[in-house]
Amino acid sequence: MTTPPAAAVSQGPDAPLLHARGITKRYGGTLALDRAELTIGPGEIHGLLGENGSGKSTLIKILAGVVPPDAGELSLFDKDIQFPLRPGEAHHRGLRFVHQNLGLIPSMTVGENLLIERFALARSSAFINWRQFYDDADTLLARYGLNLDPHQPLADLAPINRSLVAIVRAVAADSQLGGAAEPRLLVLDEPTVFLPRGEVTRVFAMLRGLVSTGVGVLFVSHRMDEVREHTDRVTVLRDGSNAGTEITASVDDDGLVRMIVGRDITAQSAEHADPPAQPGVALQLTDLRSRTLRDVSLSVAPGEILGLTGLAGSGYEEIIYSLFGAHPSATGQMLIDGTPRALRTLTPRAAIEAGISLIPADRMREGLAGTATLEENVTLNVVSSYFRRMLLRRPELRRTADQLVRDFRIKPADASLRMESFSGGNQQRVLLAKWLVNKPRIVLLHEPTQGVDVGARADISRFLEALAGSGTSIICASAEYEQLATLCTRVIIISDGRLQAELRGSSLTKDRILAECLRGSPNEKSAGKGSSLDDRN
Repeated sequence: MTTPPAAAVSQGPDAPLLHARGITKRYGGTLALDRAELTIGPGEIHGLLGENGSGKSTLIKILAGVVPPDAGELSLFDKDIQFPLRPGEAHHRGLRFVHQNLGLIPSMTVGENLLIERFALARSSAFINWRQFYDDADTLLARYGLNLDPHQPLADLAPINRSLVAIVRAVAADSQLGGAAEPRLLVLDEPTVFLPRGEVTRVFAMLRGLVSTGVGVLFVSHRMDEVREHTDRVTVLRDGSNAGTEITASVDDDGLVRMIVGRDITAQSAEHADPPAQPGVALQLTDLRSRTLRDVSLSVAPGEILGLTGLAGSGYEEIIYSLFGAHPSATGQMLIDGTPRALRTLTPRAAIEAGISLIPADRMREGLAGTATLEENVTLNVVSSYFRRMLLRRPELRRTADQLVRDFRIKPADASLRMESFSGGNQQRVLLAKWLVNKPRIVLLHEPTQGVDVGARADISRFLEALAGSGTSIICASAEYEQLATLCTRVIIISDGRLQAELRGSSLTKDRILAECLRGSPNEKSAGKGSSLDDRN
């Protein structure tokens, strides 16, 4: 795909903060970027969208100086810059980056994370005036409206406050350290991916304060509603090339989807029909209690896709981890295939042996091995069956891995690549393949499309529908109300640790799910009797 020639870049006070043009990058035979362009103006929040593998991450790495481009030109703050950027050059010129993992150190305090550059300049902690250090950190927090104790360990902070600390650290003007320029352009690479929707507004409230001073923001996300609500313009990459740049308010969701995937998938979504659940009970949960949950009881039928949701802190996601034996403080009983199992003594190994698989939300930390290869990850749960007399039948294992790569449409289809080099959507495909190759009876999912592009979401939905059609029961815990309404046969809403409501049939819509989540705690009658919706409609 080709792109039109770049337009002339204006010079002077209204010149773009950043203008990248003709950016091209190959990895072997793969063209990751094909003459991509990006322009960000002062005081602008600019969205960057695209499928996993569209080139977004490669473009960010090039701007950060981590990866050299094969071709391209760059202007920063009205000055032409030579590629490749030297290590640290982007920072010293006024670019700041906040990535999805935030780059914070949980074992250190809030203040130490904020002013971590001072440690690099001090020969030892004995040369640091700690009183002044924490006074400066406290002043910095107050300047950006964060009511946090700089002495508090970062590990004790809620996820939203960790994200805000990472942003403050990125934009805080500490230019006397190392001669760095004042921050003028902030690049946010999916920093809100692990945040509940309601808390994202706090991040953008801070960003609007920054852009009012002329700072520019590049916001990379898969959440189209965030981009549509909070950005001024949006650029879409597809297959490494520009699919277009639009004023955000001028394009609707369907238009963005068509730009992202190059086709219209709304009709396919509208035709979705719930797979019929089979008679009987595949799994029954009774009297689940945990730090958050109280007397939760529910059941799922063979071939059913059951959704669980609620507001942040309601505890809905704890249910699936308890069913997998990964929540040791939980009590209650699970009945699967007629066999009772106490949750307090349930272990993940026992759950796997009972035919239960778990797809966690944090796939790279809890589900995959980043330094292992695609083949090693996707066959981890079956590799033991390929040993004969202490010898691994590697050709057969490789054929199995290659077949899974094809079945789950994993790209690039190179089983020797390390897992950490794959995009988020392809990592999620690998995680699904890893567990579904076992043909489990029960699949537990936590935010299955978190940090995943629109095309991958459609693929994942098709995988799950086909799985339910074969008789496997699925329980999906998610804050993606629209996805739950489209995918699930029933959705249960958790509020204040109890079952609030159950939606099915014509009542199962995104708006109804949201309304029930906002409705509040169950009434006193329900609370007094415990929390079971097995007989409710």
